[in-house]
Amino acid sequence: CPPANQERFANGKLVTVQFHPSAQVVMTAGHDRSVSLFQVKNFSLNPKIQSIYLESFPIYKAHFSVDGEQVIATGTHHSMFFVYDMMAGSIIPIPKVRGVEEKFLRNFELSPDGSFMLLIGTSGYLHLLSMKTKELISTMKVNGRCTASAFTPDSSKIYSYSKEGEVFIWDVRSRKSLHKFEDEGSLEGKCIAVSKNNQYVACGSSSGVVNLYTTDACLKE
Repeated sequence: CPPANQERFANGKLVTVQFHPSAQVVMTAGHDRSVSLFQVKNFSLNPKIQSIYLESFPIYKAHFSVDGEQVIATGTHHSMFFVYDMMAGSIIPIPKVRGVEEKFLRNFELSPDGSFMLLIGTSGYLHLLSMKTKELISTMKVNGRCTASAFTPDSSKIYSYSKEGEVFIWDVRSRKSLHKFEDEGSLEGKCIAVSKNNQYVACGSSSGVVNLYTTDACLKE
């Protein structure tokens, strides 16, 4: 297959490559401050649909919304983020979320039901936003520094992984901590994922080890 982005190679590091949830489209985004969309065709040219340029905004992470109508993009050294509305063709800056006091907003997760955006802040703070209004609903806090989070497939719970190797489980509705456990042998928590059938949780640490747990055990032991 030819390169997906052959009609516009990035001038800097790519940080995101993601397929559209329903269309034959792939998105690339990176440090050259651009988000590009390409149509994916089998064994032929992958024509560029469009590129948007965010001035003075090297991208840290970009993600399609669940309905595929928006792209959310955070920067490497910014407290703001951008929403690209693909239906309207407009770029909407979100300069400041009221109640969120963060110097940088980089990492985030979107809930599978499309209702929430979770901003992973510094000093262990997790900011839950309404995906519709981009306004703050509530803030949660883990011990230490949170490095990664993941929603369960039904969007009812959040698993947050700290740099110190602890995993905190939150109830989305009440924003209360349900349980926490220590990831066995973790030197430094890096990434976490919940399986689509909600049976397993995978925790990856800087040692290169990925530990797999059943969600039943995570909630009890």
